[in-house]
Amino acid sequence: MSQTKARKKPGVVRFFEGIAEFFTSTVKAFVEGDIFVKLLCGTSCFARKQYLKGFFICLIQAAIMLVFPTFFFPYMSKLSTLGTVQQKRVFNPETMKNEFNDYDNSFLILLFGVLGVVLLIATVILWMRNLRNAREVELTAKSGKHVNTFRDDLNDALDRKFHRTLLTLPVLGVVLFTIIPLIVMILIGFTNYDRNHLPPSKLFTWVGLDNFTRLTALTADSSFGYAFTRVLVWTLVWAVLATFTCYIGGILMAMFINNRNTKGKKFWRTCFMVAMAVPQFVSLLLVRNFFADLGIVNTICKNIGLTDWLYSIGAIPTANFIPFLTHPAWARPMIILINIWVGIPYQMLIATGILMNIPTELIEAAKIDGANAWQSFKSITMPYILFITGPSLVNSLVNDIFMPVLSLAGGKHQQLQRHLAAQPRCVHHVRPADGERERERS
Repeated sequence: MSQTKARKKPGVVRFFEGIAEFFTSTVKAFVEGDIFVKLLCGTSCFARKQYLKGFFICLIQAAIMLVFPTFFFPYMSKLSTLGTVQQKRVFNPETMKNEFNDYDNSFLILLFGVLGVVLLIATVILWMRNLRNAREVELTAKSGKHVNTFRDDLNDALDRKFHRTLLTLPVLGVVLFTIIPLIVMILIGFTNYDRNHLPPSKLFTWVGLDNFTRLTALTADSSFGYAFTRVLVWTLVWAVLATFTCYIGGILMAMFINNRNTKGKKFWRTCFMVAMAVPQFVSLLLVRNFFADLGIVNTICKNIGLTDWLYSIGAIPTANFIPFLTHPAWARPMIILINIWVGIPYQMLIATGILMNIPTELIEAAKIDGANAWQSFKSITMPYILFITGPSLVNSLVNDIFMPVLSLAGGKHQQLQRHLAAQPRCVHHVRPADGERERERS
Protein backbone atom coordinates (compact mmCIF):
# COMPACT_ATOMS: atom_id res chain seq x y z
CA MET A 1 0.00 0.00 0.00
CA SER A 2 2.83 2.38 0.90
CA GLN A 3 4.57 1.60 -2.40
CA THR A 4 1.37 2.43 -4.30
CA LYS A 5 1.12 5.78 -2.53
CA ALA A 6 4.79 6.51 -3.24
CA ARG A 7 4.28 5.84 -6.93
CA LYS A 8 1.38 8.26 -7.04
CA LYS A 9 3.58 11.12 -5.80
CA PRO A 10 4.83 13.52 -8.47
CA GLY A 11 8.37 13.05 -9.69
CA VAL A 12 9.49 16.40 -8.29
CA VAL A 13 8.26 15.43 -4.80
CA ARG A 14 10.07 12.09 -4.97
CA PHE A 15 13.24 13.88 -6.14
CA PHE A 16 13.33 16.23 -3.17
CA GLU A 17 12.39 13.41 -0.81
CA GLY A 18 15.37 11.43 -2.13
CA ILE A 19 17.67 14.41 -1.51
CA ALA A 20 16.33 14.78 2.03
CA GLU A 21 16.80 11.07 2.68
CA PHE A 22 20.38 11.26 1.36
CA PHE A 23 21.33 14.03 3.77
CA THR A 24 19.47 12.42 6.66
CA SER A 25 21.17 9.05 6.20
CA THR A 26 24.56 10.76 5.88
CA VAL A 27 24.12 12.59 9.18
CA LYS A 28 22.94 9.38 10.81
CA ALA A 29 25.97 7.47 9.49
CA PHE A 30 28.32 10.15 10.82
CA VAL A 31 26.70 10.20 14.27
CA GLU A 32 26.41 6.44 14.70
CA GLY A 33 29.66 5.45 12.97
CA ASP A 34 32.88 4.63 14.81
CA ILE A 35 36.03 6.75 14.82
CA PHE A 36 37.27 5.27 11.55
CA VAL A 37 34.08 6.31 9.75
CA LYS A 38 34.38 9.87 11.04
CA LEU A 39 38.05 10.30 10.14
CA LEU A 40 39.43 11.08 6.69
CA CYS A 41 38.18 9.13 3.72
CA GLY A 42 39.97 5.82 3.42
CA THR A 43 40.67 5.20 7.10
CA SER A 44 37.60 3.01 7.42
CA CYS A 45 38.86 0.90 4.49
CA PHE A 46 42.20 0.32 6.22
CA ALA A 47 40.38 -0.63 9.43
CA ARG A 48 38.28 -3.23 7.53
CA LYS A 49 41.39 -4.58 5.71
CA GLN A 50 40.41 -3.01 2.38
CA TYR A 51 43.93 -1.74 1.86
CA LEU A 52 43.95 -1.25 -1.90
CA LYS A 53 40.61 0.56 -1.92
CA GLY A 54 41.74 2.72 0.99
CA PHE A 55 44.97 3.58 -0.84
CA PHE A 56 43.12 4.79 -3.95
CA ILE A 57 40.64 6.82 -1.89
CA CYS A 58 43.49 8.47 0.04
CA LEU A 59 45.30 9.17 -3.24
CA ILE A 60 42.21 10.89 -4.70
CA GLN A 61 41.74 12.83 -1.48
CA ALA A 62 45.36 14.00 -1.53
CA ALA A 63 45.03 15.13 -5.16
CA ILE A 64 41.90 17.14 -4.32
CA MET A 65 43.57 18.73 -1.29
CA LEU A 66 46.54 19.68 -3.48
CA VAL A 67 44.68 20.99 -6.55
CA PHE A 68 42.01 23.08 -4.85
CA PRO A 69 44.22 25.41 -2.75
CA THR A 70 46.85 25.84 -5.47
CA PHE A 71 44.65 26.19 -8.56
CA PHE A 72 40.91 26.60 -7.98
CA PHE A 73 40.70 28.67 -4.79
CA PRO A 74 42.60 31.67 -6.29
CA TYR A 75 39.97 31.84 -9.06
CA MET A 76 37.05 31.15 -6.72
CA SER A 77 38.15 33.93 -4.36
CA LYS A 78 37.87 36.47 -7.20
CA LEU A 79 34.41 35.43 -8.39
CA SER A 80 32.78 38.32 -6.53
CA THR A 81 34.74 40.94 -8.53
CA LEU A 82 35.93 38.96 -11.59
CA GLY A 83 39.35 40.53 -11.15
CA THR A 84 40.74 43.92 -10.18
CA VAL A 85 44.18 44.07 -11.87
CA GLN A 86 44.00 45.14 -15.50
CA GLN A 87 46.58 44.14 -18.08
CA LYS A 88 49.35 46.66 -18.78
CA ARG A 89 52.99 46.72 -19.68
CA VAL A 90 55.49 47.59 -16.94
CA PHE A 91 59.23 48.00 -17.13
CA ASN A 92 61.21 45.16 -15.57
CA PRO A 93 64.59 46.48 -14.40
CA GLU A 94 66.02 42.96 -14.19
CA THR A 95 65.39 42.07 -17.84
CA MET A 96 65.39 45.70 -19.04
CA LYS A 97 62.22 45.01 -21.02
CA ASN A 98 58.58 46.00 -20.90
CA GLU A 99 56.58 43.02 -19.70
CA PHE A 100 52.97 42.35 -18.87
CA ASN A 101 52.08 42.63 -15.21
CA ASP A 102 50.43 39.87 -13.20
CA TYR A 103 46.98 40.80 -14.49
CA ASP A 104 43.56 39.21 -13.95
CA ASN A 105 41.62 37.54 -16.75
CA SER A 106 37.92 37.93 -16.01
CA PHE A 107 36.84 35.13 -18.32
CA LEU A 108 39.30 32.62 -16.83
CA ILE A 109 38.24 33.66 -13.35
CA LEU A 110 34.62 33.02 -14.24
CA LEU A 111 35.34 29.74 -16.03
CA PHE A 112 37.67 28.14 -13.49
CA GLY A 113 35.73 29.65 -10.60
CA VAL A 114 32.53 27.96 -11.76
CA LEU A 115 34.46 24.76 -12.46
CA GLY A 116 35.91 24.90 -8.94
CA VAL A 117 32.48 25.39 -7.38
CA VAL A 118 31.05 22.45 -9.33
CA LEU A 119 33.99 20.22 -8.38
CA LEU A 120 33.69 21.30 -4.75
CA ILE A 121 30.00 20.34 -4.70
CA ALA A 122 30.85 17.02 -6.40
CA THR A 123 33.60 16.41 -3.81
CA VAL A 124 31.19 17.00 -0.92
CA ILE A 125 28.64 14.62 -2.46
CA LEU A 126 31.29 11.93 -2.99
CA TRP A 127 32.50 12.38 0.60
CA MET A 128 28.94 11.91 1.86
CA ARG A 129 28.53 8.77 -0.23
CA ASN A 130 31.84 7.43 1.03
CA LEU A 131 30.68 8.12 4.59
CA ARG A 132 27.51 6.12 4.06
CA ASN A 133 29.42 3.27 2.41
CA ALA A 134 31.91 3.21 5.28
CA ARG A 135 29.04 2.92 7.74
CA GLU A 136 27.52 0.05 5.74
CA VAL A 137 30.87 -1.76 5.67
CA GLU A 138 31.18 -1.25 9.44
CA LEU A 139 27.77 -2.81 10.05
CA THR A 140 28.63 -5.69 7.70
CA ALA A 141 31.88 -6.39 9.55
CA LYS A 142 30.18 -6.24 12.97
CA SER A 143 27.51 -8.72 11.84
CA GLY A 144 30.22 -11.19 10.85
CA LYS A 145 29.37 -11.12 7.14
CA HIS A 146 31.87 -11.06 4.28
CA VAL A 147 33.42 -7.64 3.60
CA ASN A 148 34.05 -7.05 -0.08
CA THR A 149 37.64 -6.91 -1.22
CA PHE A 150 38.90 -4.65 -3.98
CA ARG A 151 38.45 -7.50 -6.47
CA ASP A 152 34.85 -7.96 -5.31
CA ASP A 153 34.19 -4.26 -5.85
CA LEU A 154 35.62 -4.51 -9.38
CA ASN A 155 33.41 -7.49 -10.13
CA ASP A 156 30.38 -5.57 -8.86
CA ALA A 157 31.33 -2.61 -11.07
CA LEU A 158 31.34 -4.93 -14.09
CA ASP A 159 28.25 -6.91 -13.10
CA ARG A 160 25.69 -5.72 -10.56
CA LYS A 161 26.60 -2.02 -10.86
CA PHE A 162 27.59 -2.11 -14.52
CA HIS A 163 25.01 0.55 -15.39
CA ARG A 164 26.85 3.02 -13.17
CA THR A 165 30.16 2.13 -14.80
CA LEU A 166 28.75 2.76 -18.26
CA LEU A 167 27.20 6.08 -17.24
CA THR A 168 30.31 7.47 -15.53
CA LEU A 169 32.09 8.80 -18.63
CA PRO A 170 28.94 10.13 -20.36
CA VAL A 171 27.89 11.97 -17.19
CA LEU A 172 31.36 13.48 -16.83
CA GLY A 173 31.28 14.55 -20.48
CA VAL A 174 27.86 16.19 -20.10
CA VAL A 175 28.94 18.02 -16.94
CA LEU A 176 32.26 19.26 -18.35
CA PHE A 177 31.23 20.08 -21.92
CA THR A 178 27.56 20.99 -21.55
CA ILE A 179 26.46 21.96 -18.04
CA ILE A 180 29.52 23.99 -16.99
CA PRO A 181 29.75 25.97 -20.31
CA LEU A 182 26.00 26.58 -20.08
CA ILE A 183 26.35 27.94 -16.54
CA VAL A 184 29.24 30.16 -17.63
CA MET A 185 27.29 31.53 -20.60
CA ILE A 186 24.28 32.26 -18.39
CA LEU A 187 26.46 34.05 -15.84
CA ILE A 188 28.07 36.15 -18.59
CA GLY A 189 24.61 37.56 -19.21
CA PHE A 190 24.83 39.23 -15.79
CA THR A 191 28.13 40.97 -16.59
CA ASN A 192 29.14 43.93 -18.76
CA TYR A 193 31.03 41.68 -21.18
CA ASP A 194 31.08 43.37 -24.59
CA ARG A 195 33.54 44.60 -27.21
CA ASN A 196 34.72 47.31 -24.81
CA HIS A 197 35.43 44.77 -22.06
CA LEU A 198 37.20 41.95 -23.88
CA PRO A 199 39.68 39.93 -21.82
CA PRO A 200 42.58 39.66 -21.36
CA SER A 201 43.26 43.34 -22.16
CA LYS A 202 40.12 44.51 -20.35
CA LEU A 203 38.17 43.38 -17.31
CA PHE A 204 34.44 42.88 -17.03
CA THR A 205 32.39 42.73 -13.86
CA TRP A 206 28.91 41.96 -12.56
CA VAL A 207 26.09 44.33 -13.49
CA GLY A 208 23.13 42.31 -12.24
CA LEU A 209 19.95 42.64 -14.31
CA ASP A 210 21.00 45.79 -16.18
CA ASN A 211 21.50 43.91 -19.47
CA PHE A 212 18.02 42.40 -19.34
CA THR A 213 16.53 45.77 -18.37
CA ARG A 214 18.05 47.35 -21.47
CA LEU A 215 16.84 44.47 -23.64
CA THR A 216 13.25 44.87 -22.55
CA ALA A 217 13.23 48.68 -22.40
CA LEU A 218 10.81 50.08 -25.00
CA THR A 219 11.87 53.71 -24.79
CA ALA A 220 12.68 56.00 -27.69
CA ASP A 221 16.35 56.03 -26.71
CA SER A 222 16.63 52.23 -26.52
CA SER A 223 16.72 51.20 -30.18
CA PHE A 224 18.45 47.91 -29.39
CA GLY A 225 15.84 46.96 -26.79
CA TYR A 226 13.09 47.85 -29.25
CA ALA A 227 14.64 45.70 -32.00
CA PHE A 228 15.37 42.84 -29.61
CA THR A 229 11.76 42.66 -28.46
CA ARG A 230 10.49 42.53 -32.05
CA VAL A 231 13.03 39.90 -33.07
CA LEU A 232 12.25 37.81 -29.98
CA VAL A 233 8.50 37.89 -30.65
CA TRP A 234 8.98 36.94 -34.30
CA THR A 235 11.42 34.16 -33.35
CA LEU A 236 8.91 32.63 -30.94
CA VAL A 237 6.07 32.93 -33.47
CA TRP A 238 8.25 31.39 -36.16
CA ALA A 239 9.37 28.50 -33.93
CA VAL A 240 5.81 27.61 -32.93
CA LEU A 241 4.30 27.93 -36.40
CA ALA A 242 7.18 26.20 -38.20
CA THR A 243 7.15 23.26 -35.81
CA PHE A 244 3.46 22.63 -35.29
CA THR A 245 2.38 23.22 -38.88
CA CYS A 246 4.81 20.54 -40.07
CA TYR A 247 3.95 18.28 -37.14
CA ILE A 248 0.17 18.44 -37.55
CA GLY A 249 0.43 18.49 -41.36
CA GLY A 250 2.63 15.40 -41.37
CA ILE A 251 0.21 13.51 -39.13
CA LEU A 252 -2.81 14.46 -41.25
CA MET A 253 -0.96 13.55 -44.44
CA ALA A 254 0.04 10.18 -42.98
CA MET A 255 -3.55 9.49 -41.95
CA PHE A 256 -4.74 10.43 -45.44
CA ILE A 257 -2.26 8.12 -47.16
CA ASN A 258 -2.91 5.21 -44.77
CA ASN A 259 -6.68 5.54 -44.96
CA ARG A 260 -8.31 2.45 -46.42
CA ASN A 261 -10.30 4.57 -48.88
CA THR A 262 -7.20 6.25 -50.38
CA LYS A 263 -6.23 4.99 -53.80
CA GLY A 264 -2.63 4.75 -54.99
CA LYS A 265 -1.02 4.77 -51.56
CA LYS A 266 2.39 3.75 -52.92
CA PHE A 267 2.32 6.55 -55.46
CA TRP A 268 1.56 9.26 -52.90
CA ARG A 269 4.07 7.86 -50.45
CA THR A 270 6.73 7.77 -53.17
CA CYS A 271 6.08 11.40 -54.12
CA PHE A 272 6.70 12.55 -50.58
CA MET A 273 9.67 10.23 -50.18
CA VAL A 274 11.31 11.77 -53.27
CA ALA A 275 10.81 15.25 -51.81
CA MET A 276 12.42 14.09 -48.57
CA ALA A 277 15.27 12.25 -50.29
CA VAL A 278 16.75 15.54 -51.48
CA PRO A 279 18.81 17.07 -48.63
CA GLN A 280 16.89 19.85 -46.92
CA PHE A 281 19.77 22.29 -47.25
CA VAL A 282 19.87 21.77 -51.03
CA SER A 283 16.09 22.19 -51.30
CA LEU A 284 16.19 25.44 -49.39
CA LEU A 285 18.98 26.80 -51.58
CA LEU A 286 16.98 25.95 -54.71
CA VAL A 287 13.85 27.57 -53.30
CA ARG A 288 15.88 30.65 -52.38
CA ASN A 289 17.02 30.95 -55.99
CA PHE A 290 13.49 30.40 -57.28
CA PHE A 291 12.03 33.20 -55.14
CA ALA A 292 15.01 35.57 -55.35
CA ASP A 293 14.47 39.14 -56.52
CA LEU A 294 15.69 38.13 -60.00
CA GLY A 295 14.59 34.49 -59.78
CA ILE A 296 12.34 32.46 -62.03
CA VAL A 297 9.18 33.08 -59.98
CA ASN A 298 9.65 36.85 -60.13
CA THR A 299 10.36 36.58 -63.85
CA ILE A 300 7.09 34.73 -64.44
CA CYS A 301 5.15 37.15 -62.26
CA LYS A 302 6.65 40.07 -64.14
CA ASN A 303 5.80 38.58 -67.53
CA ILE A 304 2.17 37.87 -66.68
CA GLY A 305 1.72 41.33 -65.15
CA LEU A 306 1.23 40.22 -61.56
CA THR A 307 4.14 42.33 -60.28
CA ASP A 308 2.81 45.48 -61.91
CA TRP A 309 -0.67 44.84 -60.53
CA LEU A 310 0.64 44.34 -56.99
CA TYR A 311 2.67 47.53 -57.32
CA SER A 312 -0.37 49.45 -58.57
CA ILE A 313 -2.40 48.53 -55.48
CA GLY A 314 0.53 49.30 -53.15
CA ALA A 315 1.20 45.70 -52.07
CA ILE A 316 4.91 45.85 -52.95
CA PRO A 317 7.37 48.76 -52.66
CA THR A 318 8.88 48.38 -56.15
CA ALA A 319 7.61 47.55 -59.63
CA ASN A 320 10.68 45.48 -60.55
CA PHE A 321 10.11 42.37 -58.41
CA ILE A 322 8.09 40.87 -55.58
CA PRO A 323 10.29 40.87 -52.41
CA PHE A 324 9.45 37.31 -51.37
CA LEU A 325 12.52 36.96 -49.12
CA THR A 326 13.73 40.54 -48.65
CA HIS A 327 10.74 42.35 -47.16
CA PRO A 328 9.34 41.37 -43.75
CA ALA A 329 5.69 41.49 -44.81
CA TRP A 330 6.41 38.95 -47.57
CA ALA A 331 9.33 37.03 -46.07
CA ARG A 332 7.57 35.93 -42.88
CA PRO A 333 4.64 34.02 -44.44
CA MET A 334 6.86 32.87 -47.32
CA ILE A 335 9.41 31.26 -45.01
CA ILE A 336 6.64 29.52 -43.07
CA LEU A 337 5.09 28.13 -46.27
CA ILE A 338 8.45 26.92 -47.57
CA ASN A 339 9.20 25.28 -44.24
CA ILE A 340 5.86 23.45 -44.41
CA TRP A 341 6.74 22.13 -47.86
CA VAL A 342 10.14 20.94 -46.67
CA GLY A 343 9.14 19.58 -43.25
CA ILE A 344 5.86 17.74 -43.85
CA PRO A 345 7.37 14.70 -45.70
CA TYR A 346 9.72 13.95 -42.79
CA GLN A 347 6.95 14.19 -40.20
CA MET A 348 4.67 12.17 -42.46
CA LEU A 349 7.20 9.33 -42.60
CA ILE A 350 7.53 9.25 -38.80
CA ALA A 351 3.76 9.39 -38.29
CA THR A 352 3.24 6.62 -40.86
CA GLY A 353 5.47 4.24 -38.91
CA ILE A 354 3.61 5.05 -35.69
CA LEU A 355 0.14 4.73 -37.23
CA MET A 356 0.98 1.29 -38.60
CA ASN A 357 1.84 0.15 -35.06
CA ILE A 358 -1.32 1.38 -33.33
CA PRO A 359 -3.30 -1.73 -32.33
CA THR A 360 -6.32 -2.01 -34.58
CA GLU A 361 -8.25 -3.54 -31.68
CA LEU A 362 -8.35 -0.15 -29.97
CA ILE A 363 -9.86 1.55 -33.03
CA GLU A 364 -12.39 -1.25 -33.54
CA ALA A 365 -13.38 -1.21 -29.87
CA ALA A 366 -13.88 2.57 -30.04
CA LYS A 367 -16.13 2.17 -33.08
CA ILE A 368 -18.17 -0.49 -31.31
CA ASP A 369 -18.60 1.88 -28.37
CA GLY A 370 -19.98 4.50 -30.75
CA ALA A 371 -16.93 6.77 -31.13
CA ASN A 372 -16.68 8.71 -34.37
CA ALA A 373 -13.50 9.41 -36.33
CA TRP A 374 -12.71 12.63 -34.44
CA GLN A 375 -13.16 10.99 -31.03
CA SER A 376 -10.91 8.08 -32.03
CA PHE A 377 -8.26 10.49 -33.27
CA LYS A 378 -8.43 12.66 -30.14
CA SER A 379 -8.50 9.84 -27.59
CA ILE A 380 -6.40 7.10 -29.24
CA THR A 381 -4.35 8.18 -32.25
CA MET A 382 -3.07 11.58 -31.12
CA PRO A 383 -2.07 10.54 -27.57
CA TYR A 384 -0.26 7.51 -28.98
CA ILE A 385 1.65 9.62 -31.52
CA LEU A 386 2.40 12.40 -29.03
CA PHE A 387 3.78 9.97 -26.47
CA ILE A 388 6.29 8.57 -28.97
CA THR A 389 7.21 11.77 -30.81
CA GLY A 390 7.37 14.08 -27.77
CA PRO A 391 11.20 14.29 -27.63
CA SER A 392 11.36 14.68 -31.41
CA LEU A 393 8.83 17.52 -31.23
CA VAL A 394 10.99 19.42 -28.71
CA ASN A 395 14.07 18.84 -30.87
CA SER A 396 12.25 20.13 -33.96
CA LEU A 397 11.15 23.22 -32.04
CA VAL A 398 14.80 24.08 -31.40
CA ASN A 399 16.14 23.16 -34.83
CA ASP A 400 13.46 25.04 -36.78
CA ILE A 401 14.48 28.39 -35.30
CA PHE A 402 17.59 29.04 -37.39
CA MET A 403 18.37 26.67 -40.27
CA PRO A 404 15.53 27.42 -42.75
CA VAL A 405 15.83 31.21 -42.31
CA LEU A 406 19.60 31.23 -42.73
CA SER A 407 19.46 28.88 -45.71
CA LEU A 408 16.82 30.92 -47.50
CA ALA A 409 18.45 34.25 -46.73
CA GLY A 410 21.91 33.01 -47.76
CA GLY A 411 24.58 35.69 -47.49
CA LYS A 412 21.89 38.33 -46.94
CA HIS A 413 20.66 36.92 -43.62
CA GLN A 414 21.99 39.93 -41.70
CA GLN A 415 20.04 42.25 -44.01
CA LEU A 416 16.95 40.11 -43.52
CA GLN A 417 17.41 40.24 -39.74
CA ARG A 418 17.56 44.02 -39.91
CA HIS A 419 14.36 44.03 -41.95
CA LEU A 420 12.65 41.72 -39.48
CA ALA A 421 13.80 43.87 -36.55
CA ALA A 422 12.61 47.07 -38.18
CA GLN A 423 9.20 48.55 -37.64
CA PRO A 424 6.77 46.79 -39.99
CA ARG A 425 5.44 49.07 -42.70
CA CYS A 426 1.83 49.00 -43.82
CA VAL A 427 2.66 47.72 -47.28
CA HIS A 428 -0.90 47.74 -48.50
CA HIS A 429 -1.06 51.51 -47.81
CA VAL A 430 2.12 52.38 -49.76
CA ARG A 431 1.29 54.59 -52.73
CA PRO A 432 2.92 53.83 -56.11
CA ALA A 433 4.71 57.18 -55.96
CA ASP A 434 6.32 56.19 -52.67
CA GLY A 435 7.62 52.91 -54.05
CA GLU A 436 10.73 54.33 -55.68
CA ARG A 437 11.70 56.26 -52.51
CA GLU A 438 11.21 53.08 -50.47
CA ARG A 439 13.42 51.15 -52.90
CA GLU A 440 16.16 53.81 -52.72
CA ARG A 441 16.15 53.72 -48.91
CA SER A 442 16.45 49.92 -49.02
